[in-house]
Amino acid sequence: MINYRKRVVGIYLLVFFIDLVNMFIATIAYPEIKSVFGASLEQLSWVSNSYILGLTLVIPLSRWLSHCISIKKLFIYSLLAFLIGTVSAGFAMSISFLIGGRFIQGIGGGMLIPLGQTMAYRLYKNSERIKLSSSVMLIALIVPALSPSLGGIIVQWLSWRFVFFISLPIVFLTLFLSILWLKKDVIVTEKYQSFDTFGFISLSISLVLILVGLSYLSDLHRNNFSVFSLTLGFILLFIYVSSAFKKSNPLLNLGLLKNQTFSISMLIYQFIPGVFTGVNLIAILFLQSQLEMSATKIGSMMILWAFFAFLAISLTRLMFNRLGPKPLIILGCLVEGIGIFLFYLIPAHSFAIYLILLAYALMGFGGSLCSSTSQSLAFIQIKDKYLTDATALWNINRQLSFCTGIALVSLLYSVLLHNFKLLEYQAFHWCFLATSCSVFIPILFCFQLNNKSIKLLLKQEK
Repeated sequence: MINYRKRVVGIYLLVFFIDLVNMFIATIAYPEIKSVFGASLEQLSWVSNSYILGLTLVIPLSRWLSHCISIKKLFIYSLLAFLIGTVSAGFAMSISFLIGGRFIQGIGGGMLIPLGQTMAYRLYKNSERIKLSSSVMLIALIVPALSPSLGGIIVQWLSWRFVFFISLPIVFLTLFLSILWLKKDVIVTEKYQSFDTFGFISLSISLVLILVGLSYLSDLHRNNFSVFSLTLGFILLFIYVSSAFKKSNPLLNLGLLKNQTFSISMLIYQFIPGVFTGVNLIAILFLQSQLEMSATKIGSMMILWAFFAFLAISLTRLMFNRLGPKPLIILGCLVEGIGIFLFYLIPAHSFAIYLILLAYALMGFGGSLCSSTSQSLAFIQIKDKYLTDATALWNINRQLSFCTGIALVSLLYSVLLHNFKLLEYQAFHWCFLATSCSVFIPILFCFQLNNKSIKLLLKQEK
């Protein structure tokens, strides 16, 4: 018999897998979607952006709703919403309906991740959560590495529609297991007296403006619009934060940001893997345009990246409780930075296969060592009654880190190419140099951690 703890973890890993598959697999179908619907590049970008937007907007609601109804019911309703969105996207007869279906998918998926994470983490002690985080990180590296290849096969042999339909069997399985396995009283606490309407509206509008601004940040023709959107978004976010600290029952419990390990983990995540997401995009463009590598060869590099990421996650699982987070994060950042710097050393129009292989290996190991450690560190001092609040904040930060990383690295490349009039090859190289140096920022954050007290806390729980 599978014990209850493993059942809950299994359900959480399934929804995490579903979320990542739908975030990464759709991009490979863009050419066919463009051909079928005559969609513009801007419309295609919103096939992904609408999903991320739905995810981000609904996450703050997970905290409030989980105090109003059984988390089992809320989890099942979210799966049903995701199911409706998936079917709508797969059967879409226009690009507008496809974007709408993706938005509904995001709303369903956005609730699933924080709820699933809360259910699973509540069943583990702090010293045991490293094992759970390792399992989560394995899914996080395997899915992005294999999704493009799987999506390419589906599009080639079936249709772009099956890029969305492929997740339906897993959704039905997760729905069945949730009904069968989850206890009715997984999380049932007192109801809140009122809903933070002003907080929800101001936070939602600010997140929309920030995501839209980040999406167009690298488009120099829309730079003014992007800056305006970001400025207005951050002003509204400041207004929300100011009002939230004055309320007894805010939409998000921002008081958790005073917890040093939690806030530092979130900041580290913005750089690694946040910035790496943008570096990976630039690296793919560099290998295609400058070294004329095929998509198949680039895909094989991601498999190499995934292998060394697996080694790093295994090391984190073994050494986190012994060494504490600080040395693992510092080592991960430095190895990640060296891996990115190797791209800067690649000569113009030279294949340099060994340098490329080494770069991907180091980035896979360093980035995953850092991100898996920060994931484990984040919740180490969070009490069980605040897990719902913490997972909501963590997952908003996770979504924004990917968008921010892509936007900043793409902006840097565009500025170097157009404003500084550098050659394409030179623009790529300066991007790699700048991003390799950015790893020292999370290292500075890491030095604020009290490694001895964290190790002592973990030791006392054993």
